[in-house]
Amino acid sequence: MMKWISQWWRGGTAAVEPASTRDAARLAQLHGASFAHGWGEAEFETMLSERNTLVHRLRLGRKTIGFAVSRIGADEAEILSVAVDQSYRGRGLSRTLLMTHLGHLAGRGVRTIFLEVEENNQPARRLYERGGFVVVGRRERYYKHPSGEQLNALLMRRDLT
Repeated sequence: MMKWISQWWRGGTAAVEPASTRDAARLAQLHGASFAHGWGEAEFETMLSERNTLVHRLRLGRKTIGFAVSRIGADEAEILSVAVDQSYRGRGLSRTLLMTHLGHLAGRGVRTIFLEVEENNQPARRLYERGGFVVVGRRERYYKHPSGEQLNALLMRRDLT
């Protein structure tokens, strides 16, 4: 009984599940709060309707608190975005989201996955490194910060086989 009360008080049990077009507004809200150039609801609706795009939502109780989006091409995929609501970060939920998402990609026949991450984003880099990704390249001035500063990206790769 105490375990159930504890889970209820914290918001419930975390679940990673496929997202649907009904989630587009919330995913856009989370993306906008997490990145300087947020994607809109229409962009998420488009991605959610594409066969080569895999989108998972991270739910805590009834509340969607995160998502992962990847685009698949043959036996490769690219993680386009991973985000978790700022108030839920630091609890290991992003790792659960990432690893579940990777498992589903592997189940679709993906053998290699790539992503870009802002070079100075230490929490994201730690997440990906702990998830088995390694740096395979660097893109100079890839991201533009709202201040106008241009930031480098690291290209990371992980084999799923």
